[in-house]
Amino acid sequence: MPPPRKRETALRHRLAELRGPDVPAKALDARALAALAANPGCERRAILDGAGVNKTTLASALGAPSAFGQSQFALTRGNAFEARVKSDGGAELLRLVHEKLDRGAEPPAGAQVPDLTAIGPEGRTARTALALREATAAGAWALFDHPMLALDVAGSPAFLEPDAVVVHPDGSWTVVEIKSFPMLDGSADPAKVGAAARQAAVYVLALEEVAARLDPAPRVRHHVLLVCPKDFSNLPAASAVDIRKQRAVTARQLTRLTRLEDIADALPEGTCFSPDLPAADLTAAVESVPAAYAPECLSACELAFHCRDRSRTAGAVTSLGRSVRAELGGLTTVEDVLAAARGEAGDPDDPAVAALRRAAELRAEALGTAGSDSSGALACR
Repeated sequence: MPPPRKRETALRHRLAELRGPDVPAKALDARALAALAANPGCERRAILDGAGVNKTTLASALGAPSAFGQSQFALTRGNAFEARVKSDGGAELLRLVHEKLDRGAEPPAGAQVPDLTAIGPEGRTARTALALREATAAGAWALFDHPMLALDVAGSPAFLEPDAVVVHPDGSWTVVEIKSFPMLDGSADPAKVGAAARQAAVYVLALEEVAARLDPAPRVRHHVLLVCPKDFSNLPAASAVDIRKQRAVTARQLTRLTRLEDIADALPEGTCFSPDLPAADLTAAVESVPAAYAPECLSACELAFHCRDRSRTAGAVTSLGRSVRAELGGLTTVEDVLAAARGEAGDPDDPAVAALRRAAELRAEALGTAGSDSSGALACR
């Protein structure tokens, strides 16, 4: 077996070939990584994200553009709010960290703001790790503005950039998430808070890898600080969010991902996802990688419309949702389900088959059509 460094170099070269000649890599951010961890069975997303393929461009080239993602207005508003929160050396941000997470510590006056400038993501990652070690040893408040962290994802490093990391006087570390959605009367939209918590959990996992290399290892706090605009103003409000559950789920899901080199080795020779390829060739390349579509993908993946069309064409029950798919056991297509409900196929001792046949009987009885076609059985679920 080749040494780890050689394997990593070979994998990087292979992923560049999959991305296409002269096609720049799109960085895998925490938002995308959290979405990938939520659907670990999707090899298609894993290899596309691992190769740095721009899925927005790819979806357009496939003829199935997606509106997924933030608008330019939202990005501009978010950047302006983040700049305000971090102004004056991050004084207001540190005040919120002290108030919400560490009231017993001394007030954060004159905190350090280390310079994290370096060449390339690897250089920035190393610089961040060194600065974290120095700040922890100093035993004082420190604010890290957009540090660079690395996390192994399916055998390939992903470089992540949280909004901020704060070092406390006791040497512990806190992840800070700054979002542009409002916090009304002290609370924000639960769905958006949940998405932010899953994203922060990715940063916490990456930060824990940095901490594990230090002796003694600093404590990475599992309460992150979520900072949002207060009501409808541009003033910051903050809340401590416990992400222990999200961290545990994300860590478990990441371990279930198929290694990128295994996915790449299973692809046909010459596979390439360059958007400059003819539509037929590009479609064949994408379809050569197994996908695990579910309706939840519509809010998390740029290729969702393409995968949904293919899933519906194949009659896959996954297009009805993961909960339905889980209940149907070995019945993987809508045609299989209808045949089982009509009594034409399936093992009568299978609980899913028995439930479908009972549902068909009840439907026929309710409609007064006992013995008639039960093709509508699935609709009565």
